[in-house]
Amino acid sequence: MSEVLTNALTAKDFATDQEVRWCPGCGDYSILAQVQRVMPGLNIPKENIVFISGIGCSSRFPYYMNTYGMHSIHGRATAIASGLKASRPELSVWIVTGDGDGLSIGGNHTIHLLRRNFDVNVLLFNNQIYGLTKGQYSPTSEENKVTKSTPFGSIDHPFNPLALALGADASFIARTMDRDPKHLQAMLIRTHEHKGASFLEIYQNCNIFNDGAFEVFTEKGSKVEETIFVEHGKPMIFGAEGNKGIRLDGFKPQVVTLGEGFSADDLWVHDEKDIFKAQLLTRIFDNPALEGHLPRPFGVFYENDRPCYEEMMALQLEDAIARKTPDLDALLRGKEVWTIQ
Repeated sequence: MSEVLTNALTAKDFATDQEVRWCPGCGDYSILAQVQRVMPGLNIPKENIVFISGIGCSSRFPYYMNTYGMHSIHGRATAIASGLKASRPELSVWIVTGDGDGLSIGGNHTIHLLRRNFDVNVLLFNNQIYGLTKGQYSPTSEENKVTKSTPFGSIDHPFNPLALALGADASFIARTMDRDPKHLQAMLIRTHEHKGASFLEIYQNCNIFNDGAFEVFTEKGSKVEETIFVEHGKPMIFGAEGNKGIRLDGFKPQVVTLGEGFSADDLWVHDEKDIFKAQLLTRIFDNPALEGHLPRPFGVFYENDRPCYEEMMALQLEDAIARKTPDLDALLRGKEVWTIQ
């Protein structure tokens, strides 16, 4: 249970005196601002909040949050956060990582944190590039991406972060973007409210090395046609006139126009608890040549309640302590013991 704060906090209370050292125009500024705005409403004492990061532009985050934090090592923020949550389960632990830090060198740690289901919040800033090391392609860069490390175009197939997280049995997955402050704030709150490992992918513009990677989803002229904001229990409707929707033809999503043989009753109704449809939703744009042009979904894709690792560990320890006389020698020997005659 969170403590009730006697003095109301504001966003300024979560800002530090450190100079924010990101490139002018970087999407990280918006993410930082929304996190600082959301924190007071969580009603958690600052001393019970921890931000842990790895290496990358996004990983400067702990310096700018007036909470406890650690700028750790490349790809290992998830491992350090796991240890912290196991030893101090009452803390609100936030992991800030990037598509390179969290999905390349740290990919193995990320998937195991998700499957273990520690009650932590993973914020993955996805800009589809390595920004700190000056513009190499990353695990989420699109095929044929020309960068300093792929001058002839990348031949790698990119990761789909939410599909990867779902495959690792994450109990909460969602997507938002740096240039939609209200939606970003709403997703940060949902991320915090979920008990278990929350994985929030944030589209973040790197205006120096990959400018405009998500422009079609953020610009006013194209956003209404290229994005769909899913809400639990509501049909999938989008478009400038609100007259387009997505229906399922078997297991194949297709765009239809309302009033032209289809109504809202024919549309796909989003269900955050349906893991099978969540898999379709994460893959909705993977093969546009096969599926046709579909909008990019944002919002909470999937949420599931299952036991958290730190709680199960605590119960196991309590059970061990409750035993009358634990036999250390027996524990060390285990069950596979034999006698040599």
